[in-house]
Amino acid sequence: MEKLMGTGVALITPFKEDFSVDVDALVQIVEHNIQGGVDYLVVLGTTAESATLNKIEKQLVVDTIIKTNAGRLPLVLGVGGNNTMAVVEELQTVDLSEFDAILSVCPYYNKPTQEGIYQHFKAIAKASPKPVILYNVPSRTGVNMLPETTLRLAHEVPNVLAIKEACGDMVQIDKIIKGKPEHFMVISGDDFTALPTVLAGGAGVISVLGQGLPSQFSKMMNLGLQESSDEAYKIHHQLLPLMQLIFEEGNPAGIKAIFESLGLSRAEVRLPLMEATPSLKSRIGSFLKALDTAHA
Repeated sequence: MEKLMGTGVALITPFKEDFSVDVDALVQIVEHNIQGGVDYLVVLGTTAESATLNKIEKQLVVDTIIKTNAGRLPLVLGVGGNNTMAVVEELQTVDLSEFDAILSVCPYYNKPTQEGIYQHFKAIAKASPKPVILYNVPSRTGVNMLPETTLRLAHEVPNVLAIKEACGDMVQIDKIIKGKPEHFMVISGDDFTALPTVLAGGAGVISVLGQGLPSQFSKMMNLGLQESSDEAYKIHHQLLPLMQLIFEEGNPAGIKAIFESLGLSRAEVRLPLMEATPSLKSRIGSFLKALDTAHA
């Protein structure tokens, strides 16, 4: 699916001072990304703090993004969990008419075997009316979906379109790229492996930093897809310190500090997460100013 090549962004959910969803800020962030040239938007991923949003708030976020996007960019919806039957039931009731694919995370907390992971995703793919992007993020789930399992799903389950691979291990990513069927896409799930993944034959990224700096990040990814590696790496090395900074105190505290610095939204996150410390905000602000000066 060509429309999900390049730079996807895992949108945050901005909050007001009272921790309610800030719809106006969300509209601004969606516009910031569309104008900045990203290729698609990911709705209700981990970065959206979806674990702390109730059903009504999730629907508000979905409706706001659909309305603001107005059909301009492809949309991907996060639909996942560690209760396979519950995810299957959700897929049978949720309205996916505006979405091009779903993003579904590897089951967390339960620590399933590789066979359990395979059967979980097979059941989800069977229930989903839209293509499925697998999401492997061992640092959050406590289990690593091995390349053999990913490739088995890619070859055997027709509705499995891609993997968002956030293992942070280029050896694992290379194995998947080398063994995958032609239609299957390997998407980086980490900002720092985004460019190396594309240069190794991957399809793009679902980025956190990209939504804050959409034009720079998209330019880097486009250069990577065109195999202009020297130019792409110049931008990668420019942005690398910021990629590290925004994860220093957890996600999405860091990216929300960027949005506060850009004047697009507040930096509030919901417990059990904590807002970025004044020290981190100051370093992020200084880096953004230096980046602006460099691009001026």
